[in-house]
Amino acid sequence: MRKIKSLFAIVLSAVCCLMFLSGCGSEKKDTAAALSEGAYLTVTDEAGRTVTLIQKPERIIPLSASFLEPLHAVDGKIIARVSAKAGIPDEDKNLPEVGNVYNINLEKVIEQQPDLVIAYKGMNDKFVSTFADNNIPVIVLDMRTYDQVKRTVDVLGQIAGNPDKAAQLNADMDSKIAAIKNKLPQEEKRIAILHSTAQNVTVQLDGSIAGSVAQILGFTNIADGIAPLESNPTAAPYSMETLVDKNPEIIFITSMGKMETIKEAMLKNVETSPAWQTLPAVKENRVYFLPQEMFLLSPGIHYPEAVETMAKLAYPDKFN
Repeated sequence: MRKIKSLFAIVLSAVCCLMFLSGCGSEKKDTAAALSEGAYLTVTDEAGRTVTLIQKPERIIPLSASFLEPLHAVDGKIIARVSAKAGIPDEDKNLPEVGNVYNINLEKVIEQQPDLVIAYKGMNDKFVSTFADNNIPVIVLDMRTYDQVKRTVDVLGQIAGNPDKAAQLNADMDSKIAAIKNKLPQEEKRIAILHSTAQNVTVQLDGSIAGSVAQILGFTNIADGIAPLESNPTAAPYSMETLVDKNPEIIFITSMGKMETIKEAMLKNVETSPAWQTLPAVKENRVYFLPQEMFLLSPGIHYPEAVETMAKLAYPDKFN
C-alpha cells in the first residue's frame, strides 16, 4: 500500500511539473506575442526572414554604401558606415568605418551598439547569425534590380517612420524613367550584355543591374532563357556561338577591374576574331562599355541615371 501511495505521489509530482513547465512555455509564447503585437515594425526581408523591431531604430549601420543615400532621403539615423571609394555622401564621410562591404569588421560594428544592421543580400549574409547572437536585429535587403531598389526604399521608409517620403522618392524615380522611355521608338531591340574580367566572360541576365535596366527600356536580352551559373544567378556562361546565332544589334559590356585595361583587351579580341567581325553590332561600332559606378555597383536611387545612360548609347539621336 505504501508503495502504491509512493508511486501515486511521484506521478502526481510529475504531472504538476509538466503543468508548470507548460504554463511557463505558454507564458513565454504570450510574452513573445505581446511583444510582437506592440512592436514598432515587422518586415519580411529579402532572405525570407521575418524581422520584428520592438522600437524605432535610432542607431542604424548599413553594410553597403548603396543604402546610405536612400536612408538619408527618409531621415534614417546612421551611426557608422562601410569604407568605399565612391558613393559616400558628404554627411557620412566622418562617421566611424566598419570595414568594406566584402570584409566587415564585426567587432567594430558591435562596438557601435547599433539597434539595427542593414545587410546586403549576397554579400553580408554570413554575418547575420553573429549579429543575432549579439541581440542586434538585422534586415537583409537587395538593390540590384529596379524593383529591389524600390522595395528597399519602401522598407527603409518604414524603418525610419517616413513611408510617405519613401513613396514620393519611388514615384519620382518612376516619373524620370517614364520620361526617358517616352523618347524612345516603339521597336524591338536585341541586345547582349557581357561581363568581362581578367579571367573570363559571362552574359548578364535580367537579374543583374544592366539586365534590369535593359528590361526597363524594353530591350530583348538574347540571354533570356539561358540557365544561370550555380555561383551567380544573375549571369550565365558565355558562348561565341550563341552570340553569333542570336545576332544582337547592340552589345553592352560591364567589367570588374581597371576599365582601360579591360577595354583594351576586349577590343583587341574583337578586332582579331573572325567570329566577332561577322556581328553587325561590331561592324557598326555598336559595342559600348557601361560605367562601373552605375552598372557594377548598384545605382540605388540614381537608377533613372543608369536607364538614361543605356538609352543614350542605344539612341543617341533622341537625346540631343
